[in-house]
Amino acid sequence: MPEIQISEETLERLDGLQRDGESHDELINELINIYEAGERTLAHGGDHVGSE
Repeated sequence: MPEIQISEETLERLDGLQRDGESHDELINELINIYEAGERTLAHGGDHVGSE
């Protein structure tokens, strides 16, 4: 996984989102998965518009 640098403010926000000893890497991977799932939903959401 690539290494990234984040601001202190972002680190504090990540700390606020962590659950049950979850690492920053685990949390960031989960957030990326949620983002990607949302992108797929948006990409397929318009497939049915106007097909009535």
